[in-house]
Amino acid sequence: MRNRYPAAAVSAALAATLTTGACAAGAVGGAPGGSGSAGTGCVRMMDGETGRQSDTCLPLAPESARVDRGTPVFSRPTDITNPLHASSELQQVIYGGQVDGKPFRTELTLLPDIKTVTVNGEQVRARTLQFVSFSDGRVSEVADDWFAQADDGSVWYLGEDVFNYENGVVADTSGTWMAGKAGPAAMIMPSDPKVGDVYRPENIPGLVFEQVTVKAVGQTVPGPYGPVKGAMTQAELHADGTREDKIIAPGYGELVIDEPGGDLEQVELAVPTDVAPGPVPAELTALSAAVRAAHAGATDATVAKVRAAWDAYRAADRVPRLLVRQMDRDLDALTAAVTAHDDALVRGAVLRVAQNDLDLHLRHEPLTKVEAARLGLWARQSALDSAARDAGAVAGDATSLELTWDRVRHDADPARADRVAASLRALRDAADHQDTAAAQRATALLTSALSG
Repeated sequence: MRNRYPAAAVSAALAATLTTGACAAGAVGGAPGGSGSAGTGCVRMMDGETGRQSDTCLPLAPESARVDRGTPVFSRPTDITNPLHASSELQQVIYGGQVDGKPFRTELTLLPDIKTVTVNGEQVRARTLQFVSFSDGRVSEVADDWFAQADDGSVWYLGEDVFNYENGVVADTSGTWMAGKAGPAAMIMPSDPKVGDVYRPENIPGLVFEQVTVKAVGQTVPGPYGPVKGAMTQAELHADGTREDKIIAPGYGELVIDEPGGDLEQVELAVPTDVAPGPVPAELTALSAAVRAAHAGATDATVAKVRAAWDAYRAADRVPRLLVRQMDRDLDALTAAVTAHDDALVRGAVLRVAQNDLDLHLRHEPLTKVEAARLGLWARQSALDSAARDAGAVAGDATSLELTWDRVRHDADPARADRVAASLRALRDAADHQDTAAAQRATALLTSALSG
């Protein structure tokens, strides 16, 4: 659904425009002169530092292969039923992996908010998916993406609000666009994809360009908890000439993202797809208690208890291989950081361990309960980072708390919601002023409001 390269690496540095000319004679707008065969089109690249422009030639598909040339009709745009789009039935998807040599995590959550976007002069109501990515446990990119389903069953991308973070604060909003203002609505999933279909999920002059070609359909692929039927593989071509393949699967959306350079992300689990009946396993309850104790104070003893509880839980319950690798990696990093008495590394590693632990609860508990626990997690992290006088980390904690609160505030008791919101405003004010002492006080108020 989204290009998962960090936006700052592409969008902030480059502005891309599909030119109306061609790199070679005979092509106009990237389409060969009526031949119906593949051609070469130009994308104009602007270097954000020098302001210089240059043309990049791309092997664009013939216009005759494109299935996104029609004008969509939206009668019931928020009723998204297309099985290959994540907003059709998912509540949340968690991705894990590695990007740029660091642990990488993404939370993709369907929000109750409806966005109204003007498309071809028509007011279209769109569903909102909140995209939050974390590099090494810390927030790195946030976006609200808007989608609507046309009457023929195709799903259209109507824009996104993007915020790219550095050291806990917004560095830029590169990649933001809205249909009807920056450019046209873009098909992101055909109603019935077929091999060879071509469409452009992003095609905004001066900002983004992406061409997708369907490579395979009706596949059975490995999922976190077993085979998944009805999957599709698509090949993506980006404005800078890079390519990547993605597997899209019912009940998950993007299942595997295999990016150039060895980076890899894949789904850990999805709600409700991977929900299991029955109570929370006793071993998971014990693991979570040990993790909370280590989060409050990571020592050789508390970390050893986490590792023992983790081994017991793995032996008792089914855990996807990706989650096993991540927890083992993060526990090893936490052990090494505690041994080295490196407080900054300890705070990062124990945060990732705590995130992994709560992910496991998604399989057994309602999403709202897990989100409430995540609020508690980020409050504990804010207390640690405030005490360490790490203003950048506190700013990131405040953002993570706000984003999580956005996902649950609609269901909160009004009186309690007012207390939480007031505490979050105080924490944000403290973070904006880099006042870690005030952040400690605001975090204490928040913890009280959450526990109430």
